[in-house]
Amino acid sequence: MNRRIKGLIFLCLMVVGVFTAPISWAEGIQVKSVELERIDNEWLLNAAFQIELSPGLEDAVQKGVVLYFQTEFELSRSRWYWFDEKPAILQRQTRLSYQPLTKQFRIASEGFTFSAQTISEALQAVGSIGGWHVIENGLIDPSKSYTASLRMTLDLSKLPKPFQVNALNNRDWNVSSDWLRFPFAPNGQNIVKR
Repeated sequence: MNRRIKGLIFLCLMVVGVFTAPISWAEGIQVKSVELERIDNEWLLNAAFQIELSPGLEDAVQKGVVLYFQTEFELSRSRWYWFDEKPAILQRQTRLSYQPLTKQFRIASEGFTFSAQTISEALQAVGSIGGWHVIENGLIDPSKSYTASLRMTLDLSKLPKPFQVNALNNRDWNVSSDWLRFPFAPNGQNIVKR
Protein backbone atom coordinates (compact mmCIF):
# COMPACT_ATOMS: atom_id res chain seq x y z
CA MET A 1 0.00 0.00 0.00
CA ASN A 2 1.29 3.43 -0.75
CA ARG A 3 1.57 6.22 1.81
CA ARG A 4 -1.43 8.15 0.58
CA ILE A 5 -3.82 5.22 1.03
CA LYS A 6 -2.40 4.46 4.50
CA GLY A 7 -2.83 8.10 5.50
CA LEU A 8 -6.43 8.12 4.25
CA ILE A 9 -7.23 4.94 6.18
CA PHE A 10 -5.67 6.38 9.34
CA LEU A 11 -7.69 9.60 9.00
CA CYS A 12 -10.93 7.64 8.49
CA LEU A 13 -10.23 5.52 11.58
CA MET A 14 -9.61 8.67 13.63
CA VAL A 15 -12.91 10.18 12.48
CA VAL A 16 -14.79 6.95 13.30
CA GLY A 17 -13.11 6.84 16.73
CA VAL A 18 -14.15 10.39 17.50
CA PHE A 19 -17.76 9.75 16.40
CA THR A 20 -18.08 6.67 18.61
CA ALA A 21 -16.36 8.02 21.74
CA PRO A 22 -18.65 7.90 24.80
CA ILE A 23 -19.75 11.07 26.58
CA SER A 24 -19.15 10.97 30.33
CA TRP A 25 -19.11 14.59 31.54
CA ALA A 26 -20.15 18.02 30.49
CA GLU A 27 -17.35 19.84 28.80
CA GLY A 28 -16.92 23.53 28.43
CA ILE A 29 -14.99 26.61 29.37
CA GLN A 30 -15.70 28.81 32.36
CA VAL A 31 -14.11 32.11 33.34
CA LYS A 32 -12.77 31.78 36.88
CA SER A 33 -11.14 35.18 37.41
CA VAL A 34 -10.24 38.33 35.50
CA GLU A 35 -8.05 41.24 36.50
CA LEU A 36 -7.20 44.36 34.54
CA GLU A 37 -4.17 46.08 36.01
CA ARG A 38 -2.68 49.38 34.98
CA ILE A 39 1.07 49.52 34.48
CA ASP A 40 2.33 52.92 33.30
CA ASN A 41 0.13 53.82 30.30
CA GLU A 42 -1.10 50.31 29.55
CA TRP A 43 -3.75 47.98 30.90
CA LEU A 44 -2.77 44.33 31.19
CA LEU A 45 -5.24 41.45 31.42
CA ASN A 46 -4.72 38.50 33.75
CA ALA A 47 -7.36 35.78 33.54
CA ALA A 48 -7.97 32.16 34.48
CA PHE A 49 -10.32 29.84 32.58
CA GLN A 50 -11.36 26.33 33.59
CA ILE A 51 -11.39 24.11 30.50
CA GLU A 52 -12.93 20.63 30.38
CA LEU A 53 -12.88 18.67 27.14
CA SER A 54 -15.08 15.73 26.22
CA PRO A 55 -13.35 12.34 26.01
CA GLY A 56 -13.68 12.52 22.21
CA LEU A 57 -11.75 15.80 22.06
CA GLU A 58 -9.08 14.53 24.47
CA ASP A 59 -8.69 11.41 22.36
CA ALA A 60 -8.43 13.48 19.18
CA VAL A 61 -5.62 15.58 20.72
CA GLN A 62 -3.71 12.46 21.78
CA LYS A 63 -4.05 11.11 18.23
CA GLY A 64 -2.49 14.21 16.69
CA VAL A 65 -5.30 16.71 16.14
CA VAL A 66 -4.15 20.23 17.03
CA LEU A 67 -6.69 22.39 18.91
CA TYR A 68 -6.70 26.18 18.71
CA PHE A 69 -8.32 28.17 21.50
CA GLN A 70 -9.24 31.77 20.75
CA THR A 71 -9.53 34.35 23.52
CA GLU A 72 -11.44 37.52 22.69
CA PHE A 73 -11.43 40.81 24.60
CA GLU A 74 -13.56 43.88 23.90
CA LEU A 75 -13.86 47.24 25.60
CA SER A 76 -16.96 49.23 24.73
CA ARG A 77 -18.84 52.35 25.75
CA SER A 78 -22.55 52.82 25.13
CA ARG A 79 -23.67 55.86 23.18
CA TRP A 80 -27.32 56.81 22.84
CA TYR A 81 -26.86 58.61 19.52
CA TRP A 82 -24.79 56.06 17.58
CA PHE A 83 -23.30 52.58 17.70
CA ASP A 84 -21.26 51.67 20.76
CA GLU A 85 -17.71 52.95 20.79
CA LYS A 86 -15.16 50.09 20.92
CA PRO A 87 -11.68 51.40 21.73
CA ALA A 88 -10.27 47.87 22.09
CA ILE A 89 -11.10 44.65 20.20
CA LEU A 90 -8.43 41.97 20.50
CA GLN A 91 -7.99 38.26 19.83
CA ARG A 92 -5.30 35.86 20.83
CA GLN A 93 -4.82 32.22 19.85
CA THR A 94 -3.38 29.40 21.92
CA ARG A 95 -2.36 26.15 20.24
CA LEU A 96 -2.59 22.78 22.02
CA SER A 97 -0.89 19.74 20.50
CA TYR A 98 0.48 16.37 21.57
CA GLN A 99 3.99 15.12 20.75
CA PRO A 100 3.92 11.29 20.75
CA LEU A 101 7.73 10.91 20.71
CA THR A 102 8.22 12.88 23.93
CA LYS A 103 4.75 12.01 25.30
CA GLN A 104 4.19 15.66 26.14
CA PHE A 105 1.51 18.21 25.40
CA ARG A 106 2.74 21.47 23.86
CA ILE A 107 1.06 24.82 24.35
CA ALA A 108 2.04 27.78 22.19
CA SER A 109 0.71 31.34 22.30
CA GLU A 110 2.25 34.57 21.03
CA GLY A 111 5.84 33.35 21.15
CA PHE A 112 5.43 31.57 24.48
CA THR A 113 5.84 27.77 24.48
CA PHE A 114 5.13 25.42 27.37
CA SER A 115 5.24 21.63 27.76
CA ALA A 116 3.01 19.57 30.05
CA GLN A 117 2.98 15.91 31.02
CA THR A 118 -0.81 15.52 31.36
CA ILE A 119 -3.87 16.87 29.59
CA SER A 120 -5.08 18.55 32.80
CA GLU A 121 -1.77 20.46 33.15
CA ALA A 122 -1.97 21.42 29.48
CA LEU A 123 -5.55 22.71 29.79
CA GLN A 124 -4.60 24.69 32.89
CA ALA A 125 -1.78 26.34 30.91
CA VAL A 126 -4.14 27.08 27.99
CA GLY A 127 -6.60 28.67 30.43
CA SER A 128 -4.02 30.90 32.13
CA ILE A 129 -3.50 34.34 30.61
CA GLY A 130 -1.03 36.72 32.17
CA GLY A 131 0.15 40.17 31.16
CA TRP A 132 -1.84 40.44 27.92
CA HIS A 133 -1.65 44.09 26.77
CA VAL A 134 -5.28 44.97 25.95
CA ILE A 135 -5.83 48.72 26.43
CA GLU A 136 -3.69 51.80 25.91
CA ASN A 137 -4.54 54.52 28.41
CA GLY A 138 -4.68 57.18 25.67
CA LEU A 139 -7.67 55.42 24.03
CA ILE A 140 -9.98 55.78 27.03
CA ASP A 141 -11.56 58.76 28.77
CA PRO A 142 -11.30 58.49 32.59
CA SER A 143 -14.58 60.38 33.03
CA LYS A 144 -16.61 57.83 31.00
CA SER A 145 -17.87 54.39 31.97
CA TYR A 146 -16.92 51.33 29.92
CA THR A 147 -17.82 47.66 29.74
CA ALA A 148 -15.12 45.01 29.33
CA SER A 149 -16.01 41.65 27.76
CA LEU A 150 -14.03 38.42 27.68
CA ARG A 151 -14.54 34.89 26.36
CA MET A 152 -12.63 31.85 25.12
CA THR A 153 -13.71 29.43 22.38
CA LEU A 154 -12.37 26.41 20.55
CA ASP A 155 -11.69 27.69 17.02
CA LEU A 156 -13.39 25.10 14.82
CA SER A 157 -12.21 26.75 11.60
CA LYS A 158 -8.62 25.65 12.36
CA LEU A 159 -9.52 21.95 12.65
CA PRO A 160 -8.77 19.58 9.75
CA LYS A 161 -11.71 19.48 7.30
CA PRO A 162 -13.10 16.05 8.35
CA PHE A 163 -13.26 17.24 11.94
CA GLN A 164 -14.97 20.48 10.93
CA VAL A 165 -17.78 18.38 9.43
CA ASN A 166 -17.96 16.39 12.67
CA ALA A 167 -18.06 19.60 14.73
CA LEU A 168 -21.13 20.82 12.81
CA ASN A 169 -23.11 17.75 13.88
CA ASN A 170 -21.66 17.15 17.32
CA ARG A 171 -22.05 19.71 20.10
CA ASP A 172 -19.21 18.06 22.07
CA TRP A 173 -16.86 19.87 19.71
CA ASN A 174 -18.48 23.29 20.23
CA VAL A 175 -16.56 24.28 23.34
CA SER A 176 -16.75 27.90 24.45
CA SER A 177 -17.36 30.12 27.43
CA ASP A 178 -20.13 32.66 27.65
CA TRP A 179 -19.17 36.30 27.33
CA LEU A 180 -18.20 37.67 30.72
CA ARG A 181 -19.16 41.36 30.79
CA PHE A 182 -18.13 43.58 33.66
CA PRO A 183 -17.84 47.34 34.29
CA PHE A 184 -14.41 48.79 33.62
CA ALA A 185 -13.35 51.73 35.77
CA PRO A 186 -10.30 53.57 34.38
CA ASN A 187 -9.55 54.98 37.85
CA GLY A 188 -10.50 51.98 39.95
CA GLN A 189 -9.80 48.36 40.66
CA ASN A 190 -10.95 45.93 37.97
CA ILE A 191 -11.07 42.40 39.39
CA VAL A 192 -13.79 39.79 38.82
CA LYS A 193 -13.76 36.40 40.58
CA ARG A 194 -16.32 33.62 40.21
